[in-house]
Amino acid sequence: MDPICNCLSLRQATRRVTQLYDQAVAPLGLRATQVSLLRVIDRLGTTTLNPLAEAMVMDRATLGHNVRPLQARGLVRLAVGKDRRSREVSLTRKGRATLAEGWKLWRKAQNAFERELGADTAAALRGLLHRVSATEFALQ
Repeated sequence: MDPICNCLSLRQATRRVTQLYDQAVAPLGLRATQVSLLRVIDRLGTTTLNPLAEAMVMDRATLGHNVRPLQARGLVRLAVGKDRRSREVSLTRKGRATLAEGWKLWRKAQNAFERELGADTAAALRGLLHRVSATEFALQ
């Protein structure tokens, strides 16, 4: 392991935390990324795929790959947008109910994470990670 590689360190930490949240939401047959996606759709309301991809810090093709299984399970609805070329995504009634249940399970993982690191450290880490995800890095 290279202790000075930011990318490797972030990816390893992300995988470890994702394992915790995946385990928590497994009873729903969902992955942590899917519950996160449902949560962001709920927060944004009916939205097109481009703003949703931006909010998820994800390219549109990857977002489409993640939305399709949720649509197949009846958790989200994809509809033709106003300009007919775009697609709008929204939560279904079943999606809202699943998200509510998922959020209860999510809190268990959140609490375990904060017990291990401490609430103040977890909050500081979230702030730093929000800053990282909002940064447009450029090679110079």
